[in-house]
Amino acid sequence: MKKIAIALLAGLAIVSCTKKTETMEQLTDRVFAVAEQQLPLLASGLAPDETPRTFQGDTLENASLTWWCSGFFPGTIWYAYEYTGNEALKALATSEMLKIEDNKNRTDDHDIGFQINCSFGNAYRLTGEESYMDALHTAAHSLVTRYTDKVRAIRSWNNKEYSYPVIIDNMMNLELLLKVGQYYGEQEFVDIANNHAYTTKDNHFREDYSTWHLIDYNPETGVAERKITVQGYVDSSCWARGESWALYGYTMMYEFTGDPEYLAVAEGVARMTLDRLPENGVPYWDYDAAEQLMAGTAPDRSWAGEVDGDSETKVEGEAPEGKYILRDASAAAVVASALIKLSTLTEDAELAAECRAMAETQLRTLASPAYLAEPGTNGGFLLKHSTGHYHGNSEVDVPLTYADYYFLEALLRYQAL
Repeated sequence: MKKIAIALLAGLAIVSCTKKTETMEQLTDRVFAVAEQQLPLLASGLAPDETPRTFQGDTLENASLTWWCSGFFPGTIWYAYEYTGNEALKALATSEMLKIEDNKNRTDDHDIGFQINCSFGNAYRLTGEESYMDALHTAAHSLVTRYTDKVRAIRSWNNKEYSYPVIIDNMMNLELLLKVGQYYGEQEFVDIANNHAYTTKDNHFREDYSTWHLIDYNPETGVAERKITVQGYVDSSCWARGESWALYGYTMMYEFTGDPEYLAVAEGVARMTLDRLPENGVPYWDYDAAEQLMAGTAPDRSWAGEVDGDSETKVEGEAPEGKYILRDASAAAVVASALIKLSTLTEDAELAAECRAMAETQLRTLASPAYLAEPGTNGGFLLKHSTGHYHGNSEVDVPLTYADYYFLEALLRYQAL
């Protein structure tokens, strides 16, 4: 934790230069006022069979309704409605959500949790409409078809490259099972969620609580045969967004179950994350890539290349001229939301204070002009500078729907403190 005090002070200094006297309440008002303008703009660029993906080159890029992120846009609108009470946003959230309802029947992918829980889950929480809980129920039944007792985990992808892949992202889909299991009294869903979380705890983490992205299991024996970091710098590195999924996932598991082993994992991941975050709280796309690149010991392939950057993304004095190590605003948003929640659950008062302080630093950074879009720009997205899959040259230094979703969620959680 030795870096934390300096990092927090420096981060606060960075973000306070433009809004020295802005309270968090004022900041939250400002961000949701932007959301009220941006989200309808983003929706106006969609066909009935499309969901927003990103915006780059002055072009809005949309995806099919089965895309893994399709639940984030309606979920973001629900959060905006929750804060503002704007009935037009409620109507928009409902229409965008109903577009993706058929995903509740999917059994070919694990991301049904992201799709249905982030949309219908928030809708039920805010309206109490029983048909929305029915959609969650159906989705949970669909998701557990991907579980086997031999592996004791839910399979993530269907492809020939892996035997039984489970990615750290899959922790985020367990909330769907816990909600449905507790609501309907169906213990099977709770048991599967716990089994998956324990299997992940035993295999995805290194000693320092950094994570591998993907574990490939033998489907007959349940043995973890390969450990890979698909979207990170190298297999042995710590991919920033994967680490944020771990922090959020185990914090969520502890909140639902009260299992102290989940809290121990969440606290361990939080301490590791707090110690490695840069000054403004927005992580580089991979923690190890940033450190090795700045030390001059990394392969050239991990440079972001000739990418236009700004003062927030360029590593001053370390990167070769014209080279940048990209940040990931989406990882920052997920971390901020998780840290706020963990601060209310941990009994370690010092850790709780550090979590809240860093989350505030992150939210102030994300709400600054370097990351928050001006109304009418960015295709209607809220945040700039997220990194999806760097090595795949997919969604690099662009806005992403899940960055916006967890940003607004984090602000609502901070307000609830």
